[in-house]
Amino acid sequence: MVGIWEIVRHQFLMPYLSMNMGNYLTPVLVFLFSIVLLLPLFSLMEKNVQELEQERVLKTAMEAREALAKELHDGMAQSLFLLSVRIDRLEQKHEQGEMNGEMIGQLKKTVHEVNRYVRQAISNLKVPVTGPQASLLKLSVQEQLAQIAREVSIDVALDWDLREEIFSPSEQAELLSCIREAMINVRKHTRAGKVAISGRADEQGWRVAVSDDGAGIRHEDPFAVNGSYGLQIMKERTEGMGWTLTLKSGDSGTIVEIAKRGTSV
Repeated sequence: MVGIWEIVRHQFLMPYLSMNMGNYLTPVLVFLFSIVLLLPLFSLMEKNVQELEQERVLKTAMEAREALAKELHDGMAQSLFLLSVRIDRLEQKHEQGEMNGEMIGQLKKTVHEVNRYVRQAISNLKVPVTGPQASLLKLSVQEQLAQIAREVSIDVALDWDLREEIFSPSEQAELLSCIREAMINVRKHTRAGKVAISGRADEQGWRVAVSDDGAGIRHEDPFAVNGSYGLQIMKERTEGMGWTLTLKSGDSGTIVEIAKRGTSV
């Protein structure tokens, strides 16, 4: 633009403009020309920023919904299922004339646990996340397995040989949630009487398996079954952590395996 201005000024405007006036007009023209070019560019950049902000808001909202779904599933859905199991057992005892205060107390305890899970989920949504809570993996697994075994009346054998330090706190929490979901599915779908849980590590990584002696799951792809939210959430958890999840089911039972390969342990 400056080159064109100089040619026009020297060829056609010299009789009308002095040298000083032409020098003064040069930066003014440069400024006006820059404004004309930059305004559309700034508008385009502003539009792009707004679109990115909208995408960020939508992504944040979806992540919040997924977190809430997992929170409600891990707390309310599982506890309500265990509550239904206890009610079935209570009805059986009532028909047999063996109903006692202990089973009623267990029902009240489960109802209180559901209420606590709801309050905890609401509290977690209000408090900013500052970081995952540390927990002892083996102790937590043993405690949860013992509790679930008591609630669903399943004989559980634990063979755990994984060291706590190979997992980060977030990995510990996700792994425990997956194991708990696998245990709930054993009682809900396979009607097994015995469950074996093993945790092993080698030079290539680690492997956790939950196996039962039930009738198996009668679907080619259990993860694609409508309404199977537990398995779908388990799959999302493992994929989010970079693990592999496999499920093998047949007449002899079901095996759910979670593994991480490619790193030495």
